[in-house]
Amino acid sequence: MDDDDQKVGAQLRVIVAPGIWIGPGKTALLQGIRETGSISAAGRSIAMSYKRAWYLVEAMNSHFDGPLVVASKGGRSGGGARLTPLGEEVLAAFHEMEALAQHAVEPVLRRLQERVRPRGEAAEAVPKGE
Repeated sequence: MDDDDQKVGAQLRVIVAPGIWIGPGKTALLQGIRETGSISAAGRSIAMSYKRAWYLVEAMNSHFDGPLVVASKGGRSGGGARLTPLGEEVLAAFHEMEALAQHAVEPVLRRLQERVRPRGEAAEAVPKGE
């Protein structure tokens, strides 16, 4: 990823229980499933392989007390996938926590941004021994 493509701000990864976390990749996949109705299309939309997308869906489904995503097999009707009410709840909770985190770090981030050197500007030479 090119540095210019990175979003400025905090990036949240929530550890729900030991070994179980939700972050930008899983939530982008859930969002993509919601929008496309397809696990494979959701994976493609975020440059994730079909195998990885299915693996993450299976992992997320096994971590909660109900599935986050239900899928139907392909065939004449084409199959598909959708978020369950629990999947919608998990996605909404993550987005809520993400907004809270962004709000919390904003003043400190602004202070750091004021100290960032503009691109292409040379650093001052630091005398040896300092």
